[in-house]
Amino acid sequence: MATQSSTLSSSENANVWLSLQRAICSSAGFQRWKSELPSDTLDKTPLEQLVRRYLRETLETLAY
Repeated sequence: MATQSSTLSSSENANVWLSLQRAICSSAGFQRWKSELPSDTLDKTPLEQLVRRYLRETLETLAY
């Protein structure tokens, strides 16, 4: 069976990423992780960077 690969446009990618960020931000794991960060880190760091950091640290932990 032949498969057709589809590519998302950049606006569709952005929408997927925003949706994923919202889901991650509302997760208990992210909220717990965020509560352990120093408040100055939370004040200075954009939410998108926090989500990326959370994902990276989570994946590093799982890979270990």
